Amino acid sequence: MKVLLPRVWLPLFAALFATGCSVFGKNNVETAPYTLLKADSSQNIEVRNYDSMVLVSADMSGDGRNNAFRKLFKYIGGENEAAVSISMTAPVIMDNNSKGEKIAMTAPVLMNNRPGDSMMSFVMPKDFTLQTTPKPTNPELMVTELNDYKVAAIQFSGTLSRSNVAKHTELLQAWLSANGYTAKSAPIEAGYNGPLTLPMLRRNEVLIEIN
Repeated sequence: MKVLLPRVWLPLFAALFATGCSVFGKNNVETAPYTLLKADSSQNIEVRNYDSMVLVSADMSGDGRNNAFRKLFKYIGGENEAAVSISMTAPVIMDNNSKGEKIAMTAPVLMNNRPGDSMMSFVMPKDFTLQTTPKPTNPELMVTELNDYKVAAIQFSGTLSRSNVAKHTELLQAWLSANGYTAKSAPIEAGYNGPLTLPMLRRNEVLIEIN
């Protein structure tokens, strides 16, 4: 898995500072709310239940991550069928262009790298529903909803490099086995910080859906 190319992040710098992101990892972003079911602080692992999340997703398997980012950011920047203005709260990644409704982006950005089903998803703000989320004008984007999404998540710093993700996926899978949980899906990656945040202060996660 490749780390994002710097040119993808450049248009985001101003937006990151405007929303409170910093090189020190501090920000005022809205994060997707969940119920904490179990925590293992020694390994930075949590079992969570997300009651509902509306996702807008782009396929990464064809044109790759860079184009998926651009398509999704253009959507939250205004390439949708709505016309009212909504302030942006937490863009984690992207590029900017467009007119129409500006939609706040909620952390994290989710990345599913399964072969043949490689998707990147932006989580919509908590007050959005499947019915009220503006329809994308780009037919390649999909709007879906997750309900009662129960996951185990392991948090770590650094980058979402192949080796770092693999290391923490193994730790999480071992923890699940030791604690009697069964995985329902392949691991997905979640990123919470922009590129200006120092790697040692970034928040990354691997999430695995469980029964």
